[in-house]
Amino acid sequence: MFVSPQNVINNLELRSGMIAADFGCGAGYYSIPLAHAVGGNGKVYAYDVRKEMLEMVRSRARLEHLLNIEAVWADLEMSGSTKLREATVDAAIISNILFQIDDRKAVIKEAVRILKNGGLLMLIEWDETAKMGGPTPQQKISREEAKRLAEESGCEFTKEFNAGDQHYGLLFKKRAPTQ
Repeated sequence: MFVSPQNVINNLELRSGMIAADFGCGAGYYSIPLAHAVGGNGKVYAYDVRKEMLEMVRSRARLEHLLNIEAVWADLEMSGSTKLREATVDAAIISNILFQIDDRKAVIKEAVRILKNGGLLMLIEWDETAKMGGPTPQQKISREEAKRLAEESGCEFTKEFNAGDQHYGLLFKKRAPTQ
């Protein structure tokens, strides 16, 4: 069973006017519901390394008359690739991309860099125990590894949530820097 993107993003408690980022947005599975959640006064940055995916997000946004999505090409393994200042966004989603990239920590660090203090980071990945579809067992990233990477990047674990039968979902909050 796949969980609806709306049910997943409800964990972020987004309100009108907030700013969100969707890392590895693909065709907009989360970007479109995020745009609805933050409303016309909010903003969604949809990032992907594949330009054809960004065009799909733009097309879907036009069809739904969503003017608050900015689809941006980015190599998220590079620091600063989002082109946003530090502490800009209220929430960031990294879904189903960590298993495919070499420098997982760099991607998480970029998300944390652009999060406001207290901002939420959502990680969704293929469950290690998933039997059907998805990446090979060697490619999958365990919950423990995902938690470790997020915590080492400046976040504290908040909760695990239902992301469907084949995936796990983890929610983190960016820690305020210590003085």
